[in-house]
Amino acid sequence: MPNKSASTGAARGELHHSRASVSESELQLLMEAIYRQYSYDFRNYSGASQKRRILQALAHFECPTVGALQTMVLKDATLFMELLQYLTIPVSEMFRDPAFFLALRQQVMPVLHTYPSLKIWIAGCSTGEEAYSLAILLREEGLLEKSLIYATDINPLALDKARRGIFTLASVKGHTANYQQAGGKQAFSDYYSAAYDAAIFDPSLRENVIFSDHSLATDSVFSETQLVLCRNVLIYFNKPLQDRALGLFHESLCHRGFMGLGSKESIQFSGYAGHFEELDKPARIFRTLQKAET
Repeated sequence: MPNKSASTGAARGELHHSRASVSESELQLLMEAIYRQYSYDFRNYSGASQKRRILQALAHFECPTVGALQTMVLKDATLFMELLQYLTIPVSEMFRDPAFFLALRQQVMPVLHTYPSLKIWIAGCSTGEEAYSLAILLREEGLLEKSLIYATDINPLALDKARRGIFTLASVKGHTANYQQAGGKQAFSDYYSAAYDAAIFDPSLRENVIFSDHSLATDSVFSETQLVLCRNVLIYFNKPLQDRALGLFHESLCHRGFMGLGSKESIQFSGYAGHFEELDKPARIFRTLQKAET
């Protein structure tokens, strides 16, 4: 027999989802309240993307209105943390866009070899798939031991998962093709051990990785770097916030440093378009131009 309570709950969630609407003013009030209460700044995130995620949250929390959702999460920090999982979209995969990692391997790694030590920033690292992918790439290119990788995100639950380095076995097996297309030099399974339905990645891969909280909306630059990766993050920002993030990356990068963006992201119409040159347009890899003397 079907579970009556489960089907009723699902129907109620669908009803809330279908009836709910999100106005610009409600969205602005919610994001302002979240910022004031918890110091998480989503005020300059893309409105269309925010609306979709808040509609999903309304269904999940079975809230009839945005105002009711706001009241609920302001009273309970645990519920806010639950809402944060909707606002930050902690979804990723290993060696995502293999052509990017292949270009990184072929065009950027040879230059990085010329530095005595490396600092790399992965902004918006989510649950860590990109950090482990980069660590594997650096190891295969003989660069991991002299590298320090800052992997940052605003979602503490995602960062906790990233630190553990444990992913579903099914998802990791699905990433093997990505690794091979990215120029992988050995069996991808060499980098993890399987236990039950989980893939546990070699702890030595994260010995040179610092997983840390950092907001592109409110925080500042924390180190000079030779490479910055911020892939599939800027698409969720409005133009002013995109410019702020690009400004942080430019400030962080050393002279002729490298920046990698997502496949649907560009600097063409940003305030920093004149500060970078395209190293590989299809792969979205850029390099800083000569920095002005101060």
